[in-house]
Order: sequence, then structure tokens, then C-alpha cells
Amino acid sequence: MARLPLTHYGTVQIVLYGALPLAAGLFLLARAAWWAGLPLCALALFVLWFFRDPERSIPADAGLLVSPADGVVQNVLDVEEPLYLAGRGTRVGVFLSVLDVHVNRAPAAGVVEMVRYTPGRFRDARDARSSAENECNAVGIRLDDGQRILFRQVAGLIARRLVLAVREGDRVERGQRIGMMKFGSYAEVIVPAGSGFHPAASLKEKVKAGETVLFRAAAGR
Repeated sequence: MARLPLTHYGTVQIVLYGALPLAAGLFLLARAAWWAGLPLCALALFVLWFFRDPERSIPADAGLLVSPADGVVQNVLDVEEPLYLAGRGTRVGVFLSVLDVHVNRAPAAGVVEMVRYTPGRFRDARDARSSAENECNAVGIRLDDGQRILFRQVAGLIARRLVLAVREGDRVERGQRIGMMKFGSYAEVIVPAGSGFHPAASLKEKVKAGETVLFRAAAGR
């Protein structure tokens, strides 16, 4: 059976701001009230398009960490990560605009060892302070080889709704849908220093969740 390419994480918004305005807009257009019908139809189509959830081709090669989000690589940095990795690490951050697909996918296969919600501010996701100060969900994943990585959903100026569909103890697969960030935000993956993973994406590169490789393990890791 063909799958409707809309995410179930946005069911309420799809109905309230998509389906209902579309029906009202089409009714008004049929009554020749185009001045009222066109804006409603435009709003509805934007909402339906925003909550799109296309299928992705998940790479099968070993030693890869894929992007958790669609967007543009905003930073590749060495950082301190005390919450889960307890030390230095390398971070690749991805900025999402309102034009990007906002469904998040697991960077790798493994077991979710930690889920931590932290309230915070709602700075513009392009602000360097947003990663440390904004509301976020942090997800620690232990890979099948025992290595640990951290994935974070970070709210932005407009995005005030982070949806996370995994809990501690859950098993995830690479590229599996694990949540959503609504209306523009930021996502990042952090690997420990000395893990053998090296960034495979460059600054300003356009990436796709579950499909684009963010980190690649060194040969012989």
C-alpha cells in the first residue's frame, strides 16, 4: 500500500491548519470569493508541504553516521561535551530553515542510553549561543560496537515544539524516524575525541536526514 508522504508527528497541525483551511478555501473559491479563498488555500498547502516526510535511501556501509536532519551544515567544531560523552568531542551542526523537511532520523544503529530534556531560550538557531542556551533534547546512543555518540534537537527562534519519539532503552536503526522539530531549528551530532570518526560533511553543505553521511570511521577502526 502506498504511504501518504506526511508525518504523523504533525497530525494535529495538518488537520487544523492544513485540511480544514483547504476545505474552507476551496468552498470560498467555488463561491467566487477568491479574495478569501486563495489565502486559506495557500496557508493549507504550505502546512501540508511543511509536514512532508519523504522516503530516504539509507546507506548500508559500516562505519557511517548519517545526518539526523535536513538542512545546511552550520559548524564543524571541537567541543566539550560533559552530559553524556564526558569529555572532548567533534560536533557537526545542521541548521534547518522553514523550507526543509523537519523529520529527524537516527544517525546510527544502537541503543538509546540517555534522553535528557533541558528547558532554555529560543535564540535564532544560527546564533552561536543557541546550542548551549536554547531548549533542547539530548539523546545518547551506544552503537553496536560499544562506541557512544550524542544527538541533540535544539529549538530555534520560531521552533517552539520539539518532538522526540524514543525513550531510554529503545533500540534504533540507522535512518529510523525518531522525532521532529517544528518550524525551523538546529540539530547536531557529537562524537568523542579519539573515537575514530571523522567529519565527512563540509561547512555550508546541504544535507538530508538519514541519507547524507556526517561522520565516517577511519579505516581499521
